[in-house]
Amino acid sequence: QVQLVESGGGLVQAGGSLRLSCAASGRTFSSNLMGWFRQAPRKEREFVAAISWSGGTTFYADSLKGRFTISRDNAKNTVYLQMNGLKPEDTAVYYCAAKSGGSLGYRDPRLYNYWGQGTQVTVSS
Repeated sequence: QVQLVESGGGLVQAGGSLRLSCAASGRTFSSNLMGWFRQAPRKEREFVAAISWSGGTTFYADSLKGRFTISRDNAKNTVYLQMNGLKPEDTAVYYCAAKSGGSLGYRDPRLYNYWGQGTQVTVSS
């Protein structure tokens, strides 16, 4: 079992930055692929970024490369999402998720085993 709790969301002006954190509990955290997804009102949940258990491999949605950075600290059981140059279209609830079984299918939310409750990010124009 892995429990995930996100924090760091809030209201920010366009062009600003936020850093999301996802604190995990559970003995298997370090062996999971960790991902961030987001869901805007009336839209499907979409992949944002993912990171391998070692932190050596990262994956990003093409549209977000260069603005968002995912990282993890296994000693602290925490994964981060640094978001820079935020745009109003980045407004969404951001979810942290854990996936066992490697990185295959990292974009598919259906393959993730555990989810946090989400944190709201609102970007004003």
